[in-house]
Amino acid sequence: METLEQLKTTQKIDLINGSFTASEASDIINSVLKVKINFHKFQRLSITEGNDKDECVYDNGRIAELMNEQQIAKEFFSQARLGGKKLKMRSVIQIEIED
Repeated sequence: METLEQLKTTQKIDLINGSFTASEASDIINSVLKVKINFHKFQRLSITEGNDKDECVYDNGRIAELMNEQQIAKEFFSQARLGGKKLKMRSVIQIEIED
């Protein structure tokens, strides 16, 4: 059996890499943002379950940030769509084991 020292300590996932129409890029980014927003909503729900006085400032703040990014992205994609532009997107997720 491998010990922790023998295991990889980082992982990279090449999530998005290519050229897309504005509509395709919008679909991809909106899907990712919706998943992240829902993740934080579920986290907030599990934290506040049974404690309606807990404001969950962190999760509320992160949800608001992501919703703002969603609006900014919508405007960006709309601008690209009107200009008939294609978009190049690349997203790599890096995961590291923390000590």
